[in-house]
Amino acid sequence: MKAIPGRNLRGLPVGARLECVDNTGAKELEIIMVPNIKGVHRRVPSAGVGDRVIVSVKKGKVELRKQVFHAVIVRQRRPFRRPSGVMVQFEDNAAVLITPTGDMKGSMIKGPVALEAAERWPKIAAAASMIV
Repeated sequence: MKAIPGRNLRGLPVGARLECVDNTGAKELEIIMVPNIKGVHRRVPSAGVGDRVIVSVKKGKVELRKQVFHAVIVRQRRPFRRPSGVMVQFEDNAAVLITPTGDMKGSMIKGPVALEAAERWPKIAAAASMIV
């Protein structure tokens, strides 16, 4: 995992529902924890594009439901600014399931992946069909 420069606007707090865009069989994920967030007292932790989160599978295959996995956020609806000054916003919030070591659980990703997530996670960039 590589660090990303600039300010990462975090638009997905704990409890947010995400679409799972890989082919593992999970359909909907809920963020239950954001590790390594140094926050303010009583502020809800939140995550942004390229961040690793811990999620629970809410909809999908029966063997995956109610289980806890690591995931990486690849798209978010909240607009964020790139170092070049361009504002970027996607249609939905989406994540990809990964193993605790950082490898992808699935083998393909549906839809575009943000450039910030692709730069930070090279294995996700290799499986992505489109990087925006």
